[in-house]
Amino acid sequence: MRLKPTGILLLVLFVVAVLLPLGLDPRGNWLRVMGTVMIFAAAAQAWNIMGGLANQVSLGHAAFFGIGAYVSTLLYINFGISPWIGMLIGALVAAGAGALICLPTLRLTGHYFALATLAFAEVCRVIANSWSSVTGGPVGLTIPFAGDAPLLFQFRSTVPYYYIILALLVVVSVVFWRIQVGAFGYRLRALRETPEAASVVGVNVFRTKMIATMISAALTALCGTVFVQFTFFFDPDSVFSLTTISIRLAMIAIVGGLGTLIGPIIGALFLLPLEEVAITLLSSQASGVAQLAFGVVLIAAILIQPRGLVALGPWIMRRLKGGQPSAPSDMTAKGETNV
Repeated sequence: MRLKPTGILLLVLFVVAVLLPLGLDPRGNWLRVMGTVMIFAAAAQAWNIMGGLANQVSLGHAAFFGIGAYVSTLLYINFGISPWIGMLIGALVAAGAGALICLPTLRLTGHYFALATLAFAEVCRVIANSWSSVTGGPVGLTIPFAGDAPLLFQFRSTVPYYYIILALLVVVSVVFWRIQVGAFGYRLRALRETPEAASVVGVNVFRTKMIATMISAALTALCGTVFVQFTFFFDPDSVFSLTTISIRLAMIAIVGGLGTLIGPIIGALFLLPLEEVAITLLSSQASGVAQLAFGVVLIAAILIQPRGLVALGPWIMRRLKGGQPSAPSDMTAKGETNV
């Protein structure tokens, strides 16, 4: 199979990711940073199924992320069920929650849908904070450490976590790609472009969006479980956070390239290390300087190429070849249907 440029870039990134632990200190901070980057790339890829293919911009994916975190952890702490099993149960619970939230919201569009999903995530956060006897409330939950226990998803070294997270990113990306190139992906894109016309030609609008939401929710919950196993501590304000989770996932996909396979990966590789560098270099300055610098760079990236970093490459190549390309904002970031 002849690889397109996107496929070649994905292959290169995968090889680099596999070899990266060989060049970084296993006890250092940057290996953990790259693990976090891949977790959020996977979660943004899951968000991309709804926000990119179906154009249902959700600000409530923190709810699914938090459900995955809490279900797997509570099953482990209270019943001794391995997080490997708990993460699958959490994914099923999140898929059910996604189906439930679909009933009143999927007939909404645009900012109405975004606000409805935001409210759902906020309700989950309030419940988790209030139900202290189960969730630990604002104090949060600490996962009991059992040493090197692969069956309990626990390791002393960061390296095993890193490769598990990489495998998660690969799985979520393959699911997205299979949806994107399949008949279901065409139905989602038809709904994104013209819902009325798609309905006329036989696309079941509600059923299609519900299935997309359930898949997206389940994959996001898997990411939530892996995240808390990686960090060992969490509270409602961290896993149900609007800014840390919901908006971050949306921004990663949008900045990288909405509706594309490689977009969330590029977006995560750009945004999260940039945020880490800004905090490292500027946190000793006046309060808020790091966040301000990060925000300025983020705004500049969106203004330069509103369709995402994935569309910036072809535009630059055309300029280098002496062509007369349209402005970056007018270019279409086409999703690769073949790699």
